[in-house]
Amino acid sequence: MLRKRGSLILCGTFLFITWNAILVLLLWGRPPPGQLDEPGQGQGEVAERPTNDVVGDVLRMADMFEAELEVQKNILIEIKNHRSLWEKSNKNRSKVIVPPQPVIPILVIACNRVTVKRCLDKLLQHRPSAELYPIIVSQDCGHAETAEVIRSYGNEVTHLKQPDLSDIAVRPEHKKFQGYYKISRHYHWALSQVFKTLSHSSAVIVEDDLEVAPDFFEYFRALLPLLKSDPSLWCVSAWNDNGREGYVDPGKANLLYRTDFFPGLGWMLVREVWEELEPKWPASFWDDWMRQPEQRRDRACIRPEISRTLTFGRQDLSYLKEETYRENFEKEVYSAALATYEDVKQGQLKGPGPFRLQYSSKESFKMLAKNLGIMDDLKSGVPRAGYRGVVSFISRGRRIYLAPPPGWTQYDPSWS
Repeated sequence: MLRKRGSLILCGTFLFITWNAILVLLLWGRPPPGQLDEPGQGQGEVAERPTNDVVGDVLRMADMFEAELEVQKNILIEIKNHRSLWEKSNKNRSKVIVPPQPVIPILVIACNRVTVKRCLDKLLQHRPSAELYPIIVSQDCGHAETAEVIRSYGNEVTHLKQPDLSDIAVRPEHKKFQGYYKISRHYHWALSQVFKTLSHSSAVIVEDDLEVAPDFFEYFRALLPLLKSDPSLWCVSAWNDNGREGYVDPGKANLLYRTDFFPGLGWMLVREVWEELEPKWPASFWDDWMRQPEQRRDRACIRPEISRTLTFGRQDLSYLKEETYRENFEKEVYSAALATYEDVKQGQLKGPGPFRLQYSSKESFKMLAKNLGIMDDLKSGVPRAGYRGVVSFISRGRRIYLAPPPGWTQYDPSWS
């Protein structure tokens, strides 16, 4: 329909210009009254002979002009009407095709390490768009050399300075933890700046000693819609606590998991979650506080198989929706062949797997995890990288699920 309208406009414009050109040529070629044909004119060139009535000729010419102008006026009105319809349709269509992209700021938490340069260099190297991924560096500590490094990036980053550098009054037995209190204060201030003062709707937080992978930005952009739409999620992390070489499957770099453990170390949250956490933000040890049941509220985070090195594009992420994921995950874990620690440790497993290694207590979990080389600590009963008590990892090339017995219902916060 739009092509037809466009053709009508072009056709009308062409006819209008052509008719005027022909009219001008005719009038220029019309001999004045009384002039005879020029000698040597060809047989096919016929000039209109004038009459003796000059006034009549002028009146007839005026009538002809008036009629022609009326025709041309109608053509121009038709062109204008079709053009307005065409432009309106194109305008509406462009709004559908090019939706606005959400801005995802990267908040870098810095203090007194000049090596923040390594972190910023990698962020700037891999950042696909300065407009979509503004980098905000929030500096605590008042360290002059670190401030100079950050300033050297000019308008490539936004440099914020935490204004309250005073010591914090703590209990005598916590005096050695003064730094943890200041870190928590800094996080509170920096996140408030991002979400309240700068009015961003989401943010990715990294610390100044974190080096990001080439697909770091695409990873978070791919998962932002899921984080916003699924109330059973409260963060996305680019970190796998057991992501060391030999414990992950390098052939499944795009594999994602739900985890009940807050991983941190490159993580994204949305403003609504911050508005929930901000009024009760802790005075110290903020990351352990995030892992408590009162904050987590049975929500999960997304974490990768391989830390910060995922390539996404248009991958289908619907399998991470809670009901689908939980059903499929538990089916795979508890249908896996039950193995013994000795078989896993000595590489005597038969078949491609996966295999299930079962623990029944805090002590058995810690013993198995430590001896197999994965993280063995728990926070409020939740193991690192765990989901519904299950930790997934690779051992000697086979997938192992370190899992509680079937029928697991909830974590025991005393397991810490």
